[in-house]
Amino acid sequence: MRNKSGRILIIDDNEELLFALRMFLTPHFEKIETIKNPNMILSTLEREEYDLILLDMNFTAGVNTGNEGVYWLHRILEQDPQACVVLITAYGDVELAVKAMKEGATDFIQKSWDENKMLNTLLSAYKQRISKMEIKDLKAKQKHLKNQVDKQYNLIWGKSGAMQQVKRMVERVAQTDANVLILGENGTGKELVAREIHLQSQRNEQVFVGVDIGSLSESLFESELFGYKKGAFTDAKEDRMGRFELASGGTLFMDEIGNIPMHLQAKLLAVLQNREVVPLGSSKPVGINIRLVSATNGNLNQMVSEGSFREDLLYRINTIQIELPPLRNRKEDIPDLTRFFLEKFGKQYKRESLSLTQGALKKLLEHAWPGNVRELEHVIEKAVILSENSMLDEENIFFSNSKSVSPEQIASFNMAENEKVLIQRAMEHCKGNMSKTAQKLGINRSTLYDKIKKYDI
Repeated sequence: MRNKSGRILIIDDNEELLFALRMFLTPHFEKIETIKNPNMILSTLEREEYDLILLDMNFTAGVNTGNEGVYWLHRILEQDPQACVVLITAYGDVELAVKAMKEGATDFIQKSWDENKMLNTLLSAYKQRISKMEIKDLKAKQKHLKNQVDKQYNLIWGKSGAMQQVKRMVERVAQTDANVLILGENGTGKELVAREIHLQSQRNEQVFVGVDIGSLSESLFESELFGYKKGAFTDAKEDRMGRFELASGGTLFMDEIGNIPMHLQAKLLAVLQNREVVPLGSSKPVGINIRLVSATNGNLNQMVSEGSFREDLLYRINTIQIELPPLRNRKEDIPDLTRFFLEKFGKQYKRESLSLTQGALKKLLEHAWPGNVRELEHVIEKAVILSENSMLDEENIFFSNSKSVSPEQIASFNMAENEKVLIQRAMEHCKGNMSKTAQKLGINRSTLYDKIKKYDI
């Protein structure tokens, strides 16, 4: 090893062996420490962390059962579950050492002193220790990242009876693995409820993977959901997991599930029935273990009647159905939601200690909220950005003009303004069905979603 690294603790009652091991290992490792008395092990480990621990199996004269070594192995692993313990065994104790490895030892070396074999064993054990610590560090970072992501999706239930009923439903359903279908208008918080189901479930230590079906073109549907192998198509330069495989062990959230074309619904149904996917370019199925939560703002029962959604797929995805009320039907929740958004954007834009006048709150309560909670969030964000005082009044509250306009009312020749109006009229005509809206407008669904975000519809 050109650059020495690694700290080793050696425990053996044979002074000559300790000296020989120190002399042999010093050129290869950064630090070598030795102790004769095993009773000093735990206090030594409290003072310093070691990458490798070499432990003799017998300390009492005339005893060769190996029980002492196994006892101290257990004590070491209790104190540091990531410890790599290599046992020092006498010739003929190999069977005993192998048994001890089943108890948690990393490997063993013999006192017969084969230098090359000994060094290779220790270097291999050291690599295992490094891998263990990297995995531990990665898991800690992932847990921190997961907690930070979860904080960004706070769900404010509010005091309304409708939302309290939804809350009780979520609490009951979350503990099961039943597939859930969440219904509600755009902006009512369907994804937030899906995340809450995940957080309260037994899968909450695993991943929550979301996919917006409405934003996927038909050509990307299979590759995004099922994954693909290198060479499956022109741009497939490496293997890639699909959303189903990524979510295995956790929860898969499929938003706007009503927008799946009929010929792809059969493939989705097969995956849900067989609990396996076949990546593009492969003939080998991959098993999956997911909890499916779906959402839509459309009427799936009507779509079944019209022949645009498979009845058997509907039965598969809606074991439990949760319907979110629009904000206009739970206006008693507006004060709580407003306080939450004031605090959120106050911190974001360094405008803390913000509040509303009674006039501003009255203006919020009188609004129809066609965009639901998402619209309220945008209104409060704009108010926080544009207000000059910590007390926001009704002049700081203004709403986007989201009403449809007839062709006779269009007074502007601005393309963007008229495109927004046209999209709104098409959405109203199609009663919120995004597939039909896109078809009416002569564009694909992903383009429609891009325009909805662009114009804040």
